[in-house]
Amino acid sequence: MKAGVGLFSALALLLLMGAVFSQRARQKKPTKRPATTRKPSVPKPAVLGQPEPQEPTDFPPPILGPASVFPDCPRECVCSPSYPNALNCENRNIRTIPAIPSRTHYLYLQNNYISEVTAEPFLNATEIRWVNLANNHIHRIDKQVFEKIPSLLYLYVQSNHLKEVPSGLPVGLEQLRLGRNRISKIPAGAFNKMGNLTLLDLYHNKLSDNDLGKNIFKDLKSLMQLNLAHNILKKMPASVPNSLIQLFLDRNSIEDVPKDYFKSMSHLAFVRLNYNQLSNKGLPKYVFNITTLLDLQLSHNQIVTVPLINGHLEHLHLNHNSIESINGTQICPYSLQADMSDPSLVPRLRYLRLDGNHLSPPIPLDVIMCFRHLHSIVI
Repeated sequence: MKAGVGLFSALALLLLMGAVFSQRARQKKPTKRPATTRKPSVPKPAVLGQPEPQEPTDFPPPILGPASVFPDCPRECVCSPSYPNALNCENRNIRTIPAIPSRTHYLYLQNNYISEVTAEPFLNATEIRWVNLANNHIHRIDKQVFEKIPSLLYLYVQSNHLKEVPSGLPVGLEQLRLGRNRISKIPAGAFNKMGNLTLLDLYHNKLSDNDLGKNIFKDLKSLMQLNLAHNILKKMPASVPNSLIQLFLDRNSIEDVPKDYFKSMSHLAFVRLNYNQLSNKGLPKYVFNITTLLDLQLSHNQIVTVPLINGHLEHLHLNHNSIESINGTQICPYSLQADMSDPSLVPRLRYLRLDGNHLSPPIPLDVIMCFRHLHSIVI
């Protein structure tokens, strides 16, 4: 019986193996698809969605400073233990002013991308004395920013986009630099009670005669330097403080100087009127006869004859005018017959520039005889 069962099992196994082999033999090879002339389909471009949000400007990313020993030091700035009262945030690519620590006396924010100055960052910084915001993109300064900083002495906001002089400036300010902006307006009372201001720089703006009211400078009793060069003035500014030492009016369109314009300026030493529309018609005979004047610059105008000068003048720039001759007898502050052994009677002129006119060497002898201290003549 057992032998019959074994024979049956062997037979079943042989039948199963034969079925498997026959199944493999019947499998067909895959056939190739016939060639077609139909062009391959080009996938349609995906419908563009909304662009990913990007930075609102093309400015480089802010530069973060190293960890500071001061816990209140903003990461955008550098706080040196050697200068605990200084906050250095210049050249950091920042867009907004960070919170200023209360210990700050000197704040450096120049060479960044700041567009406006608001009061919030300065809430605790009431002891600041020096703020440098030069070379940014500032177009607005809130009135409340500096009203609460009475200790502020120096404010530099040159090379920005301001259209008017900021309001609410502290009365104790000593230097205000607003050059290279777009200022065409000075609000009424902008400089009221600023009796400590010694330097006012409004160079390279858009100020006209109408923007300089009659009393705009009346409270600036300590002003020593006034820079209104590179504006669109046609007249000399009115009511300039008597305390002035330096007056810069280059690159305007000024045509004349009033007769007694400098009469009350008992400290004036430097006057620059280069690149204007001045002619002898607009220059009264003795307008520059000022005993305190040391340096007078009248280059690039329409002057035909050398104006009379005072014997104390040391530098005279008359280059690039229309001067055809120079007469030492006529322009000498003192008589050529005077006793030249007396130092007080020898003119102090040391530098004379006449190039760019219609002159040719040599310099007339009477000019040399008058100005004995001349070290350099450019012709």
